[in-house]
Amino acid sequence: MKKNLITAILMTAVTTALLGLIYPLAITALAQMFFPDKANGQIILRDGKAIGSRIIGQRFTGPEYFHSRPSAAGNGYDAANSNASNLGPTNRKLLNNVESRVRSERQTDKGNVPIDLVTSSASGLDPDITQASAYYQVERVARERGIDEDVVRRLVEQHTQDRDLSFVGEARVNVLELNLALDQLRPYTGAK
Repeated sequence: MKKNLITAILMTAVTTALLGLIYPLAITALAQMFFPDKANGQIILRDGKAIGSRIIGQRFTGPEYFHSRPSAAGNGYDAANSNASNLGPTNRKLLNNVESRVRSERQTDKGNVPIDLVTSSASGLDPDITQASAYYQVERVARERGIDEDVVRRLVEQHTQDRDLSFVGEARVNVLELNLALDQLRPYTGAK
C-alpha cells in the first residue's frame, strides 16, 4: 500500500510538471518564435499604442466609418461576455431587434440591407463583414468623407479577403483595417 501511494504521488508530480508546466511553456515559446503576431492577439499598433485587434470586432457608429456587425456580447464587443443571444429565429425579441436595425440602416443607406449588418454573430466579436455589407456602406462613407465612391469601392476591394480554401464561407472585409486605411487615405475632419 505504501509503495502504491508513493508511486501515485510521484506520477501526479511528474505529470503535473510535464503537462502543467513544461508542455505549456514549450508551446508558448514555439508560438512566440514562429507566430508572434498571432500568439499575442494580432494587436494593431499606431505610434506604439494599441488601437485594436485584427480578430476582435469593435463598434464604429459614425456615418464616416464602415460599421461592424452588431454585437450580442455584453454591452457590445465585450470579450469578457462573449456569447450568443440564444434567441431562436421565431423569437419576437430577435425579430424586433432585426427590424429595428433594418430601419436604422435604411435611414442612412439605401437598398436591401445585408443580413450580417442586422444580425449579431455567435461570439458577438466578429471583426469582419461580408463584401456585400462593405459595398452597401460605400455611398454613405464616401459622401461623409467627401471622397469619390470609386475610390472608396477600390479601398474595399483592396481589403477584401477571399473565401477560406476558395470555397468555405464568403469573401470578407476586416472593418478595423478598412477604417484605418480610410483614415490614412483621408482623415475625417467633420467637413464634407
